[in-house]
Parts: sequence; C-alpha cells; structure tokens
Amino acid sequence: MSWSGNICRSPAAEAVFRNLVSKCGLESKFLIDSAGTIGYHEGNKADSRMRSASKKRGIEVTSISRPVKPSDFRDFDLILAMDRQNYGCLSIHLICVSVHLFFMPRCLMHFYLEQCAEDLLSSFERWRHREPLPDSAPKKVLDLLEDACESLLDSILAENANVAA
Repeated sequence: MSWSGNICRSPAAEAVFRNLVSKCGLESKFLIDSAGTIGYHEGNKADSRMRSASKKRGIEVTSISRPVKPSDFRDFDLILAMDRQNYGCLSIHLICVSVHLFFMPRCLMHFYLEQCAEDLLSSFERWRHREPLPDSAPKKVLDLLEDACESLLDSILAENANVAA
C-alpha cells in the first residue's frame, strides 16, 4: 500500500499551485497547504531532488511535512488526493472527523479526484509506459503537476467568479 508522507508530490503540488496563484495576483484569495496521510516524515523538508527540480523552474518548495489533521476538513474548501490509496485514507479520516464534528460552517469537502486527479493519474499512466523512464522523471512529475494545477485553477475561477474579482 502506498501512503504519502508529504515530502514529494504534495509539497511539489502545493508549490506549483502557490506559484501559479501568485502569478495571477490571487494570493490573498487562497489558503494553500499540503499534508500527508501519515506522519512519518513530520517536520521534514520536501525531498531534496524535488526541491532541486522545482527550483530549476523558479518554483520554491518550502513546505514542512505534516500529517492531515481533523481541522483540515473544516478549514479547507477543497482537499485533493494524489492517488487512489491516499483518497481512501482521506475518506477514512473524513468519516472519523464527521463523527466528532456535528456542524461544518464551510463546504465540507470536494474531491476533484474524479475530475483533476484522475487526469493526473491517466497522464502518469501515459508517461509510465514510455520505457524506460528517463532520468528527467522529476521534470515529468512537474509537467504533470503544472498541467493539473492550471486546470484546477481554471475550474475554481470558473465556479467562483468573485475570486478573480
């Protein structure tokens, strides 16, 4: 089973999305964070290879690893899973949190997994079948993340006209 310790894909996605939002001048409209489904790497910086690959694109990965916490389901309007295993783990977290939280003042949770992360997974499948994987695999991950984050931001802005205003 694959679990996320929040040191590679999710901090890279956070940094890519943060960079994109910043370029659009929308920093004040978003609260962007990443978290893992396990706390194994809690307190650690992101993987040095991912930080290096991102930095070459002008994207700083500065997040510190942390596990998902119950308040995330209250504080964030949108929580994305990086793969099916993490989606399942987040669903279990949500069920446990729902038992303890009787009132959620904000939108509980949207999983764009079917829309955005499925696109990311299918893109990965297309890259994976190019044998062998190139030495530039981290670059490919960043390509996928940039495409997915651009689509995600476009979707958010289309659904929330007031965000871009």
